[in-house]
Amino acid sequence: MTSVQTDELVVLLDDAGRSIGTARKADVHDGATPLHLAFSCYLFDDEGRVLLTRRALDKRAFPGVWTNSFCGHPAPDEPMEDAVVRRARAELGVDVTDLRLVLPDFRYRAVDAGGVVENEVCPVFCARAASPLDADPEEIMDSAWVPWDQLRAATEMPWAISPWAVEQVPLLDAARSR
Repeated sequence: MTSVQTDELVVLLDDAGRSIGTARKADVHDGATPLHLAFSCYLFDDEGRVLLTRRALDKRAFPGVWTNSFCGHPAPDEPMEDAVVRRARAELGVDVTDLRLVLPDFRYRAVDAGGVVENEVCPVFCARAASPLDADPEEIMDSAWVPWDQLRAATEMPWAISPWAVEQVPLLDAARSR
């Protein structure tokens, strides 16, 4: 599997969420990360469990942190759904079905222990895993299929899971109950 390319571009955004250009992904994630477009996805299996992943230790932001199934950035002019499918294959080696946009307006800013900032407009998707996992070790160091209640409980321990997942899970709970 191929990890992130060094020339991968992210879409920069103004405060209203409008595209204002692009920058190399390798250049934007630091202590002054500009607002940019991303996505999060939660994968479910046939038993209704959700996939949690632990970010590889070499990740620039939030290394070693447990989080949602996978995240990524759409390329300029790439449809968001295509980006989700692309990253599912690249990070987890998995095909997805039943892809649904659940939280279209999610936005967050978080700072990791090393001072790297995540600053993203980050629509949140849910999908079903349609094939076995084959995770890229440069992206994912561990994974676990867990019942939704276990993930919900992890959000009560913000040191145990990524800050974006801590914010997203209660919103997903509300969306799932509608």
